[in-house]
Amino acid sequence: MSPPPKLVLASASPRRSELLRGLGVSFERRPVNIDETPLADEQPSDYVLRVSALKAAAGGEPARRGELVLAADTIVVLDGRLLGKPADVDDARRMILALAGRSHTVLTGVALHDAANEAQVADLAESRVFMRPISEDEAAWYVATGEPMDKAGSYALQGLGALFVDRIDGNPSNVIGLPLPLVYELFERLGYDLRAMVTTPGTHSSESESSSVAETPVPPG
Repeated sequence: MSPPPKLVLASASPRRSELLRGLGVSFERRPVNIDETPLADEQPSDYVLRVSALKAAAGGEPARRGELVLAADTIVVLDGRLLGKPADVDDARRMILALAGRSHTVLTGVALHDAANEAQVADLAESRVFMRPISEDEAAWYVATGEPMDKAGSYALQGLGALFVDRIDGNPSNVIGLPLPLVYELFERLGYDLRAMVTTPGTHSSESESSSVAETPVPPG
């Protein structure tokens, strides 16, 4: 199995960057902007797979040999509805209370684009999250912290939102936004060994950001 070439993360998400840094993997962050509007009658699983593939392809344009472009898209699904980032504080409070005392699904589509070989693989990770009951007062407090405002589903497992999560069926890194076991598997599918990119296990790795792509706000995921 070949050692991977340079890795590019096509995402502005600090959560995804932190997960990769935690592996001791060096990468360049290259945020992309694409149209993430759901298609008519598009299923949630089809949506995240399509959007993650578009992000990966966009991160590889213009194609640069010797690069692997990693992209992901995460959504929360409740009663068949996609919950993205809240539009405002009222929307965030409504989402949190809708999730309270219930379970919901977190889907993440992950795509890996091999610019040198013009190959791309993509797949889906799914987790079930069970929330404890949340009062109106707790929801108002949480929204006031500001944490929910840039999170799909209006909560963050890696932050204060963990106070309201009772349990998870599935991989926690999927809920945070980048399912690491699936990333490892996608590298293998393209014939690369992600372990060869680990420079300092258990410590933060180096990260650079492309100066050719402006980091601008992006839609959910």
